[in-house]
Amino acid sequence: MMNKLKTLLVSSVVGVVIAGCGGTSSAPIGGTLKGLSSGSTVQLLNNGINPIVLSANGFFTFPVTISAGGSYVVTVGTQPVGEACNVTNGVGVVDSNGSSVSNIVVNCVASTNSNNIVIGNLSGLPTGDFVTLTNTSTSGTDTLTLNVNGDFAFPTAVVTGDTYSVKLQSETSGLNCTLANTTGTIPKTGPITKVQVSCS
Repeated sequence: MMNKLKTLLVSSVVGVVIAGCGGTSSAPIGGTLKGLSSGSTVQLLNNGINPIVLSANGFFTFPVTISAGGSYVVTVGTQPVGEACNVTNGVGVVDSNGSSVSNIVVNCVASTNSNNIVIGNLSGLPTGDFVTLTNTSTSGTDTLTLNVNGDFAFPTAVVTGDTYSVKLQSETSGLNCTLANTTGTIPKTGPITKVQVSCS
């Protein structure tokens, strides 16, 4: 009887110790990156610190977790060249259970605010197909592969006054893409005329 009582007492003490050492739950903070051009990078911050650099679209998560009840504010630290990224659902508070946060969305689109970026628009590309473009200037040759319709931007800035030339390098077999506004000179102010890529 005495041994059973000792066992119960020891079990109770161990249970209290384990419960006391449980600590506060913490949550990983993450979401989805969309629209980032191939070859580009974007830096994200959480609460102004803990930077991460992303180079591909898809799911991301910060390596540093936030404790239950703690606040998180996800912002763009450094924008990609020629693009503007905006954060949706980036501000919140981790619930009392420390549940992971995965609904943050970072959406990037080509920016027309820079006069040093060669920008364009792709239309008519079927789902699952791709088109690869090159831009040649004295700054070098940029290669950009696109698989979704919409605005795009080459990642390397071109010096004001320099000329550029965009060409079709490759495309999905059987696809027919035509280009317009493919050459020009980088102006001192304002964006260039968009390169137009039409596929069928």
